[in-house]
Amino acid sequence: MLNKLLHQKTILCLMGPTASGKTDLAMRIADQLPVDIISVDSALIYQGMNIGTAKPTSEELANYPHQLIDICDPLESYSTAQFIEDASHLIQQSQNNHKIPLLVGGTMLYFRALLQGISELPKANEEIRAQLTKEAEQHGWQFMHDKLALVDPVSAKRIHPNDPQRIQRALEVFHVSGKSLTQNQLDNKPQKFPWPSVNIALAPQNRESLRARIAQRFHLMLEQGFEQEVTDLKNRGDLHLDLPSMRCVGYRQMWQYLDEDIDYPEMVFRGITATRQLAKRQMTWLRSWDDLHWLDTGEPLNYQYIKNILSG
Repeated sequence: MLNKLLHQKTILCLMGPTASGKTDLAMRIADQLPVDIISVDSALIYQGMNIGTAKPTSEELANYPHQLIDICDPLESYSTAQFIEDASHLIQQSQNNHKIPLLVGGTMLYFRALLQGISELPKANEEIRAQLTKEAEQHGWQFMHDKLALVDPVSAKRIHPNDPQRIQRALEVFHVSGKSLTQNQLDNKPQKFPWPSVNIALAPQNRESLRARIAQRFHLMLEQGFEQEVTDLKNRGDLHLDLPSMRCVGYRQMWQYLDEDIDYPEMVFRGITATRQLAKRQMTWLRSWDDLHWLDTGEPLNYQYIKNILSG
């Protein structure tokens, strides 16, 4: 099995909703196979954001190194195109070292863009982006989503109204190029992923189980010092809630609590709710995949199932 995977340069992709146990399973796979773990997570890229992103501990990272973790300051942005470039380089490097790239995470946009390709789009325009941000502050993101629906109904149908980053990017592309994001993607055919992949999804079969895991993990984050983590970020003085880093679930809600805009119980409620909404969007992405092997969170035979999948 191992020689076959190495010869064919197969990529393992382990994806799933937040709090589904991906990191634990990835470490178990690493105990059995010569893999290089590459993170596919748009929150784990940020330095100093450890508790609220459920980042692997320093001990875990020492024993199971993860690539593409702690690569950005929270003030910086990191695009899907940058991820593809970085991940492709790391995949090639792993294969050159006769290892199996194991891509692990819950940022489905990254997975899909890497495996199915991404169209070349206009570069970011800071002036237009600032104008869109100001308009969103005045009217709200539902208003911006409605605007997107007028110029690009296909993208508006695909992008959730609670996903400001993608709404902003779609509108920015339209203002920069004069063409919708959808039309840009049709005009610029993406390159296909050059390596075969085995795509595995990890999630609880019971939706209520996932909801409970999310609540339990959020309360654990609070016990571990999440409030102090956000306080330290806030005290830097150069961060604000419109940054992609501060849009990560939990961080915005804790920031609002620290600003005394909401009380503590409301912060906890909103933080858990936002995380559950993220998990729901992740599951929607996963259900749209055709070549996906599903595993149940907590199943003790998951690694054996993966061996069977790889052997087949």
